[in-house]
Amino acid sequence: MGISLKVLVEDTGSEHQALGKEHGLSVYVETPQSRFVFDCGASGLSWRNALLMGVKLTRVEFVVISHAHYDHAGGFPSLLERVKIRRLYTGPGFWKEKFAAAPEGRKYTYLGAGFTASDLQDWQVEQNICEDLLPLDDTAWLVGAFVRQEPMETIPARFVRGEEKRPDDFRDEICLVLREGDGVALVTGCAHPGILNMVRTVHERLKLPVRSVVGGTHLKEASAERIERTLAALRGMGLCRMGLCHCSGDAVRERLAVDDVAGCSLGTGDLIEF
Repeated sequence: MGISLKVLVEDTGSEHQALGKEHGLSVYVETPQSRFVFDCGASGLSWRNALLMGVKLTRVEFVVISHAHYDHAGGFPSLLERVKIRRLYTGPGFWKEKFAAAPEGRKYTYLGAGFTASDLQDWQVEQNICEDLLPLDDTAWLVGAFVRQEPMETIPARFVRGEEKRPDDFRDEICLVLREGDGVALVTGCAHPGILNMVRTVHERLKLPVRSVVGGTHLKEASAERIERTLAALRGMGLCRMGLCHCSGDAVRERLAVDDVAGCSLGTGDLIEF
C-alpha cells in the first residue's frame, strides 16, 4: 500500500459535479499505517463530500490542522458530530485569535478557528503540539517552526492576531511531510511562512530532498517575478512535482503548464498518490 491524498473540499470543483466547493481545504490521507484528515475546511461540507466520495470517516484516527484560520479549522466541530476524534495536532499558539485588518484602520474581520481550548477539553480531544518535527508514523511527519531566510517571502500586513492585533507571523502553521521514493512530499495548508522557507526547513530537518509540493502556496498575490524566482529555486532544490490548490492562484498554475516541474491543479474530489 502506498500513500494517497483525497481532496475532500477545496475552492474549485472537479469532474465530480455533485461535490460542493468552498473557500478552504480539507484532505483525507492514507499511509500504510495511518488514516487521518489534514485540515477541515470552513464548514461541514468536507464531511458531506466524503460520503459521496466513499471515504469512511469512522476510519479517521486523528486530525491535523495546519493553522488556525477558519478555512482550515472551521469544519472540525462538525466532524466531531459524525465521529469521535481523540487527537488533534496543531502548531504552537493555535489559540491566538486571528483577524484581517481593513485598510482604513480600526476595523477587523475575524478569521479564527471558531472554537477554543476549553471546547477541546469539553469534547475530550487531546491537543498534540508540533514544535519543530513530530513523527506521526514511519512515513509521515509534521514540521513547524520554519526558518525564515527568504527575503521575498513576506506576510501581508493585513493578517494580525491576538487581542493586541499584532502582525501575524504564523508561528502556528505546520505542514505534513510524507515519504516519496528517495525523498519526501510536502503538504501545505496555506504556506503563509513562505513555500521556499518551508521546503528548506523540511530538507534541513529530515535530511531528505523534497520531491513534491501539494496544497496551498499563497502565491495568489505574488508578482510574476516572485513566481519565476520561486519556481527556479524549487527546481534547484530537486522538486519534481507540484499539485496546487486553494490559495495558490491562477498565475502560478498557468506558469507550471510550461515549466519543467510537473504541475497539476487539484480540485474537490481529486486524488493524488505517492
